[in-house]
This record gives sequence, structure tokens and C-alpha cells, in this order.
Amino acid sequence: MTATDTATVDVTAPRIDAVFDLDALLTDEELEWRDRARRFAQQRIAPIIEQDFEDKRFRRELVREAGELGFLGMHLTGYGCAGAGAVAYGLVCLELEAADSGWRTFVSVQGSLAMSAIHKYGSEEQKQRWLPGMAKGELIGCFALTEPQGGSDPAAMTTVARREGDEWVIDGAKRWIGLASLADVAVVWAKVSDDAGEDAGVVRGFLVPTSTTGFTATPIDGKLSMRASVQCDVTFEGVRLPADAILPGARGLSGPFGCLNEARYGIVWGAMGAARSCLESALDRSITREVFGKPIGANQLIQAKLADMLVEVEKGVLLALHLGRLKERGALTPAQISVGKLNSVREALKIAHEARAILAGDGITNEFPVMRHAANLESVRTYEGTDEVHQLIIGRALTGLNAF
Repeated sequence: MTATDTATVDVTAPRIDAVFDLDALLTDEELEWRDRARRFAQQRIAPIIEQDFEDKRFRRELVREAGELGFLGMHLTGYGCAGAGAVAYGLVCLELEAADSGWRTFVSVQGSLAMSAIHKYGSEEQKQRWLPGMAKGELIGCFALTEPQGGSDPAAMTTVARREGDEWVIDGAKRWIGLASLADVAVVWAKVSDDAGEDAGVVRGFLVPTSTTGFTATPIDGKLSMRASVQCDVTFEGVRLPADAILPGARGLSGPFGCLNEARYGIVWGAMGAARSCLESALDRSITREVFGKPIGANQLIQAKLADMLVEVEKGVLLALHLGRLKERGALTPAQISVGKLNSVREALKIAHEARAILAGDGITNEFPVMRHAANLESVRTYEGTDEVHQLIIGRALTGLNAF
């Protein structure tokens, strides 16, 4: 089945929609984006994701389909991007992560990180070279910021760019870089060496074609989470780039942070997709599994658990919607994004664990998606800022005091 075929396939609406009437709060265009993503997730990802998770397989052949459907860089304008609103983008993230966090992560790395960096900070030539192909899924990008010693302190970056005549030379290492072994271009953040004039010691962004000599990306093995996704160790050994490889509009850590906030926003929605999937599995099981002569869903304790899970999904999605409307008005702050990311992932994990308990022993098998979602959410909880980082961002907004 192709991306075009999915447009004609009826898909199953989540059972919780009967209680939670989100549709009334969305525009026709937003509903169209949501349904398009739901079809792709249910028809193209869901049937194969358990085996892909088992096999540690990311299906690159679906990347172009995602591009054809407009998902890649969909919140950006021009250069073949859809120019969709923030809420529409969030809804796509939710539906993709309801299938698997790895696919929402792909859309996030491609669009919110790599493409956003080029769109926000790149020259016109850089935008024309990379963005149209990335929007179509013909080219893949990655975003190389995190380093092996830790991801929460980018100011301590050890990857260095030095100037040699008309070239930049990059040396260093990055870790947990999504898509790096598949990418055509890497957005690499490096600290300029001390002998580089006014940029000395400043973090700058560079566009590095991954075919460049000295660039090596090695997929990280042994993962018990995000197994249907690709994260890599990346090394730079004398990587030589022309002078115009630098992103002219990014100077200092505000550059990567501006992209991270785009990705964090998508997580606010996406984690609720994983939570919804877990709730749906628990709800279906509570109706079909009988113990002591009746469905377990007829017991007060089970209904109380299901009700609490639904309340948290509703609250999380409504918070995401509120943040999306703020974003569309240009009024969204980093602290507000941190509230959403912290809440969505934390509550999604609680829902996954509660759903696993309702599923009893069968809940640990891949007959149900719950353990896979729980494992993936442990990664989502860590990347784009740990719980502790977001608590400190919120705390700073509350007190005016920096505890970092």
C-alpha cells in the first residue's frame, strides 16, 4: 500500500473519542491533518511495528511516504514545506506516537531539529540546497548537539571548529544523534576555537554533508528502548568544510535551543499519543477479559483506574492544544513548553504502567503495545531535556532565580 492509497482507507477512531470530544475544538484543516496521520500510522506503521521493534529495524522506505503526505517540516513555510499550523503539527505528532515513539521522533528530528535549524538560521543558498529534498523525504537530516559526557550542559561542548584559511575544520564527538547513519546532512554544533577572532569560544552551527571525509556515524546497539529507531555515536576527525558551511543566523546556544523548543513542543503532543494507545489497550482488555464470571471492567477498581487514565489524557491533550494556540499567536514561552513536556511524558509513563497492570501477565508480551510504549517513553523522558531540567526551567520562571 502506498501513501496515496492510505487516503482511501477508513481508520478506527480511538474509543475514548466518545467521551473526549476534541474534534469540536479543531478546525477542518486540523482534522484533515490528524486523519491523514492516523491513516498512515494505523495502516503503514502499526501492522509491522512490533516486529520492527524486535528486529531493531527502521523502515527508511516509509520516509518518502511521510514526505508525500506533507509531514516533514510541515510547520515551516516555503521550500516545499506545508506551512501548517502548530496545532496541526501537534496532532500529527500525537497520531504517529500512538503507533510508535520512533516515528514521531523521526518527524521531529527531520522537521523540528534539522529542517528548522536550516530554515531559521541558514542562508538562502543553504535553504534551497537542502529543504526541498528534506520536505519530500528524498534527503534525511540529523541534529548533532549532545556529546558523550552529557546532554544537559551544551555550554561545556568539546567539539571544536577551527578556521584554516578558507575552510573550517571540525574535531570532536557526539552521542545519541538520531538518524545520523542514514542522514545526508548533519546540523553540527561546535565551539569555535580560541584563535578565531570575534567568534572565539562561541557555539556555531555547521551543515556537514555526511559523505565528508572524517564524518563517522555508528548506530548504538543494545538499546532496550526506541528499537525501531536509529540513534548513533558520531565522530568528527578533521572534517573539512568550506567557509559557507556555517549557519549565518545562529550564534551562541540560542541557536540550538531555538530548535530544541520546536522538538519539545512536538513531544507535548506525541507522548499523549503513546498514553492514548496504552489506555485503549487497557480499555479493550477490561471489556473482553472475564474473571469471576464477569468482565474485569465491571469492577469498581478497574473503572477507577480507567477513569483516572482518561482524565490525564484529556488534561494532557488540552494542555497541548492550549500551547499550540499560544504558539500560533507567537506567545509561547520556553517555560510553558517545559510545563507541557514534563507533564505529558511523566503522565504517559504512569498511564503505561497502569495499563500494564490491567493487562496482567499478558501485558508484558508484544501482543499489546504497552511495554513497547513504556520502554520508548523512558527515552522520550530523557531527550530534549530531562524531567529535572524542565523542573529547573519552570522553577526559574517562578522564582526569577537560576538554579542551573
